[in-house]
Amino acid sequence: MAAPSPVSDEPEPAVAELIAARPQLSMHAFDGLTLEGVPLNRIADVLGTPAWVYSAGTMRARLAALQSALKDTGAQIHYAVKANDHLAVLRVFAKGGAGADVVSEGELRRARKAGISADHIVFSGVGKTVREIELALAEGIYQINIESPAELEMISSIATRLGKTAKVALRINPDVDAGTHAKITTGKAENKFGIPYDDAAAVYARAAALPGVEPVGIALHIGSQILSTTPYRAAFARAAELIRDLRAKGLTVSRMDCGGGLGIGYRDEAGGSPAALAGAIKGAFAGMGLDLMVEPGRWLVGPAGVLLASVVLVKGNERFVVIDAAMNDLVRPAMYGAYHGIVPLAAGNAVGPASPVDIVGPVCESGDTFARNRMLPALPAGARVAILDAGAYGAVMSSTYNARPMPPIAMVDGEGWSVIRERQTYDDLWAGERVPDSLA
Repeated sequence: MAAPSPVSDEPEPAVAELIAARPQLSMHAFDGLTLEGVPLNRIADVLGTPAWVYSAGTMRARLAALQSALKDTGAQIHYAVKANDHLAVLRVFAKGGAGADVVSEGELRRARKAGISADHIVFSGVGKTVREIELALAEGIYQINIESPAELEMISSIATRLGKTAKVALRINPDVDAGTHAKITTGKAENKFGIPYDDAAAVYARAAALPGVEPVGIALHIGSQILSTTPYRAAFARAAELIRDLRAKGLTVSRMDCGGGLGIGYRDEAGGSPAALAGAIKGAFAGMGLDLMVEPGRWLVGPAGVLLASVVLVKGNERFVVIDAAMNDLVRPAMYGAYHGIVPLAAGNAVGPASPVDIVGPVCESGDTFARNRMLPALPAGARVAILDAGAYGAVMSSTYNARPMPPIAMVDGEGWSVIRERQTYDDLWAGERVPDSLA
């Protein structure tokens, strides 16, 4: 199957429209593009490029907005650590009152290191290992979301052996199309996630009969980058129906994990609405006496990050603009054909006639392309750009392919900024490698 292409038939916003749609960004005549008022050129002057920059203020504001929208539902917020697991990012959300949704031992340990209490952590994922379950039980986390009958039996055995009781929720697969990219849809019958809806009642009853586990609720997660509440309403309706059925059978169901997936606007369109999500939750579960929770990731952190890059050269009769960032830094365009806005840092580079160009990286893959036929003003060698909305599934998915060291990460907070990850050195690339004596 051919790799997706980062090009779309959707209307393409101009540079000024991209900036206007993002209150955290502004363009100054002398300072150029700023993030929360801090000139991004100033950071690039110190750190070089490529470099990531995150805005703590944007994260706080979006968390507060989501908390306000969900206030009437009483839903707890568990930040989806997979979106961006940097300790400083986790610390921002921990201090703001969010818990964590984790999918690995490493994420669990990161959440705890960042100060998120164990009783505010939910463990999801289809392939939890014995070691990971043992750690979750030792930490006493809030809930483990079970994704299969086999996992239920495994948790029961481990918990019984350790003399623990695991609070578990059954992640159901409601067979609802989230209307998003096929690679980030998780709630359809053909996806690997969750327990088939028609099997859920029997599995829940089995959980109630097993030692070492206490079934407390139902969970679901139907996908990522969801912009409409229609799939949420369909999934929540099926979950509510299941809960009523379980209760009619005399089984206790006290929690409902509504999952995450709320999308953002990558062009100049509106993103998913927290108020609309809250309405869907209330519409399905009002009056049921459930402890509710959500697991947002992208919506909280995506708009808070940019990837800075510099133009290396322009080739092919000015068709190809080659930058020093690559698919190993931000893989979403290569993996999903994802759109990211691209804005020059200098005010002078942001104006002038636009022409179609391909923004490409230096990695030896044709898929190392950030944009095709993107209408942009002329970008000469040395010009800097910001790749927008890269705070989620950016640095966390990066690699050192082509022996390219990881870029540094800076965090803007108020009027200042600080480095929260140093640029990786070349020596770091092979620090853990060993050459056997036979090759000495």
